Order: sequence, then structure tokens, then C-alpha cells
Amino acid sequence: MKRLLSLSLCIFAISTLPTKAEVDFAHDIVPLLEKHCTECHGGEEAEGGFSLNTRELFLDDDTAVPGKADESYFIELILDTDPDYQMPPEDNPRVPADEVAILEKWVNEGMKWEPGFTFGVPTYEPPFEPRRPELPAVTDGHEHPIDRFIDSWLARNKLKHPEPVDDTTFLRRAYLDLNGLLPPSDTIRTFLADANPNKRTNLISDLLADEITYSEHWLTFWNDLLRNDYGGTGFITGGRTQISKWLYDSLKTNKPFDVMVRELVAPPNPESNGFINGIEWRGTVSAGQTLPIQFSQSISQSFLGINMKCASCHDSFIDRWTLDDAYGLAAIYSEEPIDVHRCDIPTGETAKAAWLFPEIGDVDGTAPKDERLRQLAALMTHPKNGRVPRTIVNRLWGQLMGRGIVHPLDAMQTEPWNEDLLDWLAADFQDNGYNLKRTLQLIATSSAYQSRTAKWEDSDESGPYIFDGPRPKRLTAEQFLDAIWNITGTAPTNYDAPVARGVVAPELVKKLTFPSSWVWGPSAKPGPPPHGEKILLRREFTPTKPIQSAGVIAAADNAYVLYLNNKKILDGEKWSELDAAPIRNQISMKGNRLLMVAENRGPTPNAAGAFCAIRIEYEDGTDEIIMTDASWQVSETVPKGNRPGQWKIDGLEWTSAVPVHIKPWKDATDKRIGETLATASVGSDVMVRAALLKADDLMRALGRPNRDQIVTSRPSELTTLEAINLSTSEDLVKDLEQGAERLLQRHKGDTLIEEIYLATLSRIPTTEEKQVIEEVLGDTPEKGDVTDILWTLTMTPEFLIVR
Repeated sequence: MKRLLSLSLCIFAISTLPTKAEVDFAHDIVPLLEKHCTECHGGEEAEGGFSLNTRELFLDDDTAVPGKADESYFIELILDTDPDYQMPPEDNPRVPADEVAILEKWVNEGMKWEPGFTFGVPTYEPPFEPRRPELPAVTDGHEHPIDRFIDSWLARNKLKHPEPVDDTTFLRRAYLDLNGLLPPSDTIRTFLADANPNKRTNLISDLLADEITYSEHWLTFWNDLLRNDYGGTGFITGGRTQISKWLYDSLKTNKPFDVMVRELVAPPNPESNGFINGIEWRGTVSAGQTLPIQFSQSISQSFLGINMKCASCHDSFIDRWTLDDAYGLAAIYSEEPIDVHRCDIPTGETAKAAWLFPEIGDVDGTAPKDERLRQLAALMTHPKNGRVPRTIVNRLWGQLMGRGIVHPLDAMQTEPWNEDLLDWLAADFQDNGYNLKRTLQLIATSSAYQSRTAKWEDSDESGPYIFDGPRPKRLTAEQFLDAIWNITGTAPTNYDAPVARGVVAPELVKKLTFPSSWVWGPSAKPGPPPHGEKILLRREFTPTKPIQSAGVIAAADNAYVLYLNNKKILDGEKWSELDAAPIRNQISMKGNRLLMVAENRGPTPNAAGAFCAIRIEYEDGTDEIIMTDASWQVSETVPKGNRPGQWKIDGLEWTSAVPVHIKPWKDATDKRIGETLATASVGSDVMVRAALLKADDLMRALGRPNRDQIVTSRPSELTTLEAINLSTSEDLVKDLEQGAERLLQRHKGDTLIEEIYLATLSRIPTTEEKQVIEEVLGDTPEKGDVTDILWTLTMTPEFLIVR
């Protein structure tokens, strides 16, 4: 009964919210209005006093009524057959019925309009170079830089500053925004009792200092933005590679953003090249889906806030970017000359490598590809490039405040609602080392962030934006599951992301610092192995106890590929560098097989060797090291292909590996073994997060994208699919049942009810709520009743929305 009631409430709420529009303004509406209307009512023309240059002008005098095509005067005129009233006038062609239907559908869907777009001459062009506005004077005691800009804006617009939020609301908001988790019950009690006036600032610092929880929450944002995932399109066929390890380590170390951009645009090693290499689709693809065009679109959208998809097909309808701009960026990446295509038809022109903002320099189109990418990376992070910093700080502001200073986030040509605030934040970001955490802390410590949220119903974008506090935000799919697992203690123990989660202690580095041991095949005994020789190394092992974590490191002179249980784990071509990967999830308690294909390259016989070491950390605190030595087996026959599962391993001739001793190898690698192996193998007691897992049906229903495309904002609309999944998910019910059982074991009487509310809604229940729950639970609470209460509370807007 309770679940049916909640489902009804969910569906009612869904029906009252706008559904996602299907009509595309740029491609469906702009061409129609330009074809039939703008000659007389666009640009400098406004016959009859009517202009449709902007949405606001279009809505004057009920010419159009969003949501009501049958009450919109312009639709009435289009349909009118009277020559004195019909539009377009009688000497022009009538609007075809199918095009009228599109216009009606657009109106009924709310007349979505690209922010900043006008049929007139654009009046705003954002500055490209950094701009450092003067801080406004302090008013009302608000000394924080952000508050000084916002207070000045509010004063100019004769608006009041939104009221501050209470400690309970702030605590939940800060936890979910900065680390993605609900605050623990004990933390809530302690924080509410703390009289320290600096407790909010201290809390923000503590949350950002927690490397693992911070990294694993923000992994969701960056995976969306950088089109990274752990499975899906392209991975099975090898047409796509992850940047997960590079990204996770970058977040954990708070790598400066300019360094991140350079390593993504001009990858120094394979760890970060998956972003620019895109997805190599199977079969024949359109001109707009080639890898160079994907590169152009990805670089533009992620770092510059430019939607280059329109311009990849034709000159954009909605901003100034052209086909030449899109192909100019694509040519920087391409190995071969690119033929320009307009709407998938060759134009006969060849693209010329070019950067979008040549005022700070350009790319040498005659240089090799790697050099072109390095030049582009330098331009992207040039001290006079203010566009990249503006774009990322706008995204960070949007994540915390629910709406960007420029909206939407990928329309950075649009005028900000507070240009001085955006430019100051961007310049401050540059001036302080492109420090992402510092900017997040700056936003979160402002009174603007710590003010009450605007009402959900005030989030309509039909008119000019008015700052009224942060916008309410839905929990992401990952936040929802993390919250459920945190409440119930049902988080998974394994995860899909190939990352090392733990924090490395110096003592562990010292413990794991040991000499390397290199091996090769029989040809190493008489002298240098022949050039071009390939060998296959083999080692089998079975863990002796339950595993906490595990990692592997490897290197070879000259190249190698390492497989564990037929899955490719590592590869490399630089003997002086150690490659590393966590392998806890790939190890089987029943037995494991390591295979290492090593190759000796060069024009003549030369020294060759391979090194590999695995560390297994067991749950009892002990560990085991498995390293290349004479106990490994070697075959001089390497099967063809890259699928070890199809190799007839046992049919090969095997001998013992031959230890080899070359001082330069040891000098280059031994000093890094401890830190590299510790980082790859360290474990973590922190709950496994949903951001580390491949998407399942519930996550997809809750809005997690498949990441075939870059996603810069998750949908805010509720869907019927979501309500159905939340109401019928067997896994969710099982989790809540386990959570109910755990709560009953740990808490009795009044403490049980208080703990339920602290765990779910992050607050103490009111007297009325407590009375209702007491009636439901009775004197002897049962698991089923507690499960129903947990389910009901986690379905409420108070739980599902960050306010």
C-alpha cells in the first residue's frame, strides 16, 4: 500500500514537470523561421511592430504562448486563409502542413530557445583573453569575493540576498556536492553541536582533503565530460580505450587543470590518449563521425564550451562557428589530408590545420602530428587564453550551484548573467595554478552557495535569469546508489574501473623497494638475442587466502603485452618505464595464468629482457610477491593473434626462463619499483562507489549516460521509467531489506527512528514524524516495516533532491 501510494505520488510529480523536448531548435525551428518569417520580422525588420529576433520579443502580446499552440496568434495567422490576415502574405508560399506541425509541436513543448541566440545581429562577443575585474565594495559584511560580486549585482537589480541555510541543510548539501555521499549520523550530531563559527569552512576543507571520496565522486563529472567509461561501444572491437587510471590518479593528486588539458590534447603516454582518439566505429561512417571530426568536436565542447557538431556538417545556424573551423581543428589531429564535407557531400576542398583563436598563435600544419598536438596543447593553456579557464570554472559553478554563470554550459558565446563574476573566477583560477579544489572551496565557502535554494518551480528558463540562491539538483544515479549502499551496508566489493584506490604510505613504498629480476628465452644464453625475436613467458599461481588487493608492474626491452587470465592488462615499448595496473578484480581464487609476449626489436642482435612483478595483499595483512625469475616458463613460439583464450598453450614447447643481468635496466627501474607497485596494489577500506562500476539498468534509468557522446549536464526531468524502476527493482528492495536488518540489530526504540532519519534525510525527525513512525513500527519493529519506511523515505523529494 505504501509503495503504491509513493509510486502514485512519483508519477503525479512527473506529470507536473515538463517533458524533454524532441524538437531541435537549431535544426528544426531556425531554418523554418528563416525560410518563412525573418525577412519581415527578423534582423532590423519588424513589420507591424513584431520582431522574433529573441524569444522575449516573440512572446510579446501573446503572439506565441509556450505550451499552447492553439492559443498562439502566429500559428493562427499561419493557418488563416484570409489574404488580409494570413502569414506569410499571399504573394509568398504558404507554410506546408508538415512544417506547421513542427512549429505547433515546438510551441506545445514550451518553445525551447537556444540561450543567447538571436535572428538579429549578435550584440555580445565574450572576451578571449583573461579579464581581472576590480572587486566591488563590501556590503552587509560579505567580504568573500564571490559575495561582493553577487551583492553588487543584486543591488543593481534591486533584489535581496537569499536567506542563509541552516546547518543541517548546509551539511547535507556540502557532503553531496563535494564528495557525493550523505553525511554519517555521528558527523551530523557533532556538527550540529559544534559552536565553532568556522565549522563550515573547516568541513569544506576536510571534504576536499579526503582524496578517495573526493576523487570517486568527481569521477562521475569527468567521465561524462571526457567521454570515458569502462565498457560499451568500441571496447569489444578495440576501437576505444579508457583513460580511467590517468583520470583517477589526476583527481587523487589534484593535478593542475592546465596539466590535465595538455596531457589530454597531446598525450605523453597511452594512459591519456583515449580522449582524443575517440571511438572508431565499425563499418562505414558519415564524415561527421570520423576520428578527426570527433577530435574537433571533443576538444571544442569539453574545453572551450563550443558545440561544434553543427559546424562539423555545415556553418552553424546558431553561432559563429563554421565548417572551416571544425575541419581546421580536425586537420590538427589527422594523419592524412582531410577532404571537407558539407552535409556529407565532398566540397572538393582540403582542410587546413588551424586553431580557433589565432590572436595568440596558430598551429603549423606542416609539422608532424605529435608536434601539431603539442602546439595545440600549448595554445589551449596559453597564459592569454581566458576561454579555457572560463569554461571550466563555469562548469564547476554549475555543478555546485545547479546552473552555470553562462547557461547552457556548452554555449560559452552566450552572455553570462554576471560577466565580472565569471571573469574574476577564471582569472583567479589561472593565477592560482589551475587548482580545481581551490576553486571548489572558493565557491562552497561563499554566502551565495550557503544560501537557501531557489524553488524548483522557479527554475524555468523562459525569461531572464535572476539569482535567487543555488538551484535544487537531482541526485545523480551514482549519488542515489551510493546513498542506498551507505544506508544499508550493501556496497559491492568488486569494481570495474582499472584504478588503485588506496593511499600509499611511505612505509609500504620502502617495504616494496626491491631489485628487479629480468628474464628472456634460451637465446639469451649464448649472446644477444636476435633482433625481431618474440617469446612467450608463462606463470601460473593460486592465491592462498582471501585477497584484499593486488597490483602488477611490468617493463621490457623492447616491447611487451601482458595478459592475466586471457585479459590484456598492460603493454609497453619503453624499457626505462614501469607500467602498472591494479588486478584485484581479475584474480581468481581457483587459479590464474599470466602470459607475457615480449619482443626484441632493432636492426641487429641486442640485449633483451622482460620484467614483471605482482603483489597480492591478503585480508589478514600479509602479502605475496610473484616476480619474473627462472621459475617462469618460456616458449619461443608465440601464437598468432591477440586473443590468448584461443591459443593452444599446452601444445607449445616450454623451457625455464633465463635470467639476464643488464645494469642500465636495473638503474632505470629499481628506484621506482616500490612506489609504482605500492600505488598499483594498495587496498582501501572505503566503500566501493557506483562511479567505479559499469552502468546497470537502474543507473541508466536514473540518468547515467552511455558516454558514447560527451555529456556536460544530466537531465533534470523525472521520467516514468525512473519511477517504475525505483518501484520494481528487486536489487533495491534486497538492499533495503538488508539495511533494515542491520538497523534493527544496532538500534532500538527511539534511537532506531532517529537513526533512520539521520541515515536517509540527514536530520532529526520532527515530533509528528516520530509519532507516525512509532505507530507503524509498534512495540516490536519488524524487518518488513523498517524496509517499507526506508523505501518510502528514499522516494521522497527531500531525499532525491539536493537543496
